[in-house]
Amino acid sequence: MARPRNREQPPDQELVARCARGDDRAWRELVDRYRRLIYTIPYRMGLDPDEADDVFQITFTRLAERIDRLERPDRVRAWLVTTARRLSLGLVAKRTPDDSEEILARIEDPGESPSDEVARLEDEQLVRQALLQLGARCAELLSLLYFPQASGAPATYEEVSARLDMPIGSIGPTRMRCLKKLRAEFDRILDAESP
Repeated sequence: MARPRNREQPPDQELVARCARGDDRAWRELVDRYRRLIYTIPYRMGLDPDEADDVFQITFTRLAERIDRLERPDRVRAWLVTTARRLSLGLVAKRTPDDSEEILARIEDPGESPSDEVARLEDEQLVRQALLQLGARCAELLSLLYFPQASGAPATYEEVSARLDMPIGSIGPTRMRCLKKLRAEFDRILDAESP
């Protein structure tokens, strides 16, 4: 699902054209638009913050070098994702064999197209944005139940109960109320971004 844009946000193709003409404001807007998306890629591959910074900087440096030669300016998102992914994989490959195998095991199916990956990452970003608008208790409960924890899997009801000091029998009904709030917030965000 492509992320809807605010009315005042120009389409990517227009931003790329302005960037190619040397418009600093367009560059700032393009970088701000895709900063979180690009940083997500190296982090998902297990790279550390310094490596993620390197991936981000090199990705946008390469874009700056090629901005006037992009064949499909309207697909700059896919270009950025593909570039960041390749750079991240290159850093993963430079690690020791044991580290690389562990990280590569966590990387999603490489058969995913850049467009699919962009859509998935944008959806995740919207969900996280909606989560931030919920109360702390709902946000933490849903994060524990639906996002991987240190173990690599979402938390069990027992773990949630201990972490939030909540009776196990209350988790299911509270989860449903929180999901309902999340859905309403998600819809509100999408409506606000619709043209």
